Amino acid sequence: MRLLVLGATGNTGREILDRALARGHHVTAFVRSPEKLAPAAGLAIVPGDPRDRAALAAALVGHDAVVSAIGMRPPKAFRPHTLVADCAAATVDAMGIAGVQRLAIVSAAVLFPERGLVFAFFRWLLKHIARDLGAMEGVVRASALDWTIVRPPRLVQSADESWRFAVDALPAHGRTMGFRALAAFLVDAVEQDAHPRALVGLAR
Repeated sequence: MRLLVLGATGNTGREILDRALARGHHVTAFVRSPEKLAPAAGLAIVPGDPRDRAALAAALVGHDAVVSAIGMRPPKAFRPHTLVADCAAATVDAMGIAGVQRLAIVSAAVLFPERGLVFAFFRWLLKHIARDLGAMEGVVRASALDWTIVRPPRLVQSADESWRFAVDALPAHGRTMGFRALAAFLVDAVEQDAHPRALVGLAR
């Protein structure tokens, strides 16, 4: 497959690149900071702003799917922002222009209506992130794309690639999972065309 990856310089994005390249896919990393990525066989690094519809559409021609792991990093993540929603709107438009239908995109488990003090605390702490991700999900759901929205819990460094999933819910006792496992799920989803137009909760 030919995959275009957004957010490729982040922890999840780098794992997506590694997983996809290891499986023999041709990957385009569309990134604002190309100097952060090392050249690799099968990898094309294209500089660009993921909010730029025209540039993104041009880079998308000939691809089979988009995998997006875009997120705002601290400290800006804890202030009001619309980065992920803005990028999603540009991605949806660009995919329509380029004729690419398949999208797998990362959200967060904080959007699930879970009860308890832990979730209440994280909803408060991540309120600006949650607002941006909720807007992103609205943009994606309203599109005609073949999308999969993935809501993982807190992400950690781990060599474990296993996961549990639930549709429209967080798996029981889902508190953490590894960046690598999330990446493996995303690549599997586009490879197998799994979970079309579905919201999927993940956990270790």
